[in-house]
Amino acid sequence: MPSDGPEPQPPSDPVAARFQALDHLATLVAVVRQDGRVIFANTAFEEALDISRRAVVGTVLADSYTDPVPLRQALRGELGSPFAALRYDAWLRRNGRDAMPVHVIVTPIERSDWHLVEMLPLEQQARLVREERLAQQAQTNKELIRNLAHEIKNPLGGIRGAAQLLEMEIDSRELTEYTQVIIHEADRLQTLVDRLLAPHRRPQVVGDVNIHEVCERVRSLILAEFPRGLRVERDYDTSIPEFRGDREQLIQSVLNIAHNACEALREQTARGEARLVFRTRIARQVTFGKRRYRLALELHVIDNGPGIPESIKDRIFYPLVSGREGGSGLGLTLAQTFVQQHQGSIECESVPGRTDFKLLIPLP
Repeated sequence: MPSDGPEPQPPSDPVAARFQALDHLATLVAVVRQDGRVIFANTAFEEALDISRRAVVGTVLADSYTDPVPLRQALRGELGSPFAALRYDAWLRRNGRDAMPVHVIVTPIERSDWHLVEMLPLEQQARLVREERLAQQAQTNKELIRNLAHEIKNPLGGIRGAAQLLEMEIDSRELTEYTQVIIHEADRLQTLVDRLLAPHRRPQVVGDVNIHEVCERVRSLILAEFPRGLRVERDYDTSIPEFRGDREQLIQSVLNIAHNACEALREQTARGEARLVFRTRIARQVTFGKRRYRLALELHVIDNGPGIPESIKDRIFYPLVSGREGGSGLGLTLAQTFVQQHQGSIECESVPGRTDFKLLIPLP
């Protein structure tokens, strides 16, 4: 994997050495004395403000806010118990850029006059809440599907068996047609149940994955099914390294998203105007849950279709929710499950004329 630069050296400053672990956090963190002067700032703080740690140390942190008063009062203990954390929202100044809205948490450090000041960008905080909600939703879906599937399977087998026995006792061809309908519909429901359980039954088969091989496989499958009227474009960053993952799961995830897009592009395909784009990029300093990764794979599947209906935008990853007649509503649920099994996430932005599904997967 290409390096972003020389390996960081252990800090010689004893204060920096004491707080070195804070460099692994995605949260912006500064350690200040009671007079408000910074004695340490972590890497996330440097990157967000576009200023070096050396330039930050010794400055008054309150001066970095558009309103410095709340932090000054917090450090003097005027806003509550001197032993409790204080939270408030503020705007953090940045070099040459607009101020950043942050949620500030000021916590005293035991047996010292130092304070830990955490600054969580409000956009990042909203994303963390959304990711936690999606993770809880996925877990709830998993338990619901498992329980529902098992409750359906037993009576379904009984219905099918009874229909077969009944068919053996019937001589009338007309009545046999009814038993065949029962057997056919029972088999269809059994297939649906198997699809619901599939991602939770099959263990991951982990190996080296090249994301562009995954995209090319999906592209060939899509073009085989939609040979006319659809243009599939590639926009690849070929420097993206291989990573460890389940190739078949990722193919299925990307295929489900791409296939949904092509189904939504029926009118554009008929006019010869349908367009599907696979775009890969490297994302840097990405947070999944509460863990920060230096690099992540960013895969976009973009189409120029009508967009996702507003009525289901917030529910597209729920099982059995579909935006088209005859859809099973399982494709995006399975895609989300497989990507989450790679510690990643799926995001979607959709307006008429452009729908962009973004898959993010951490890289080692």
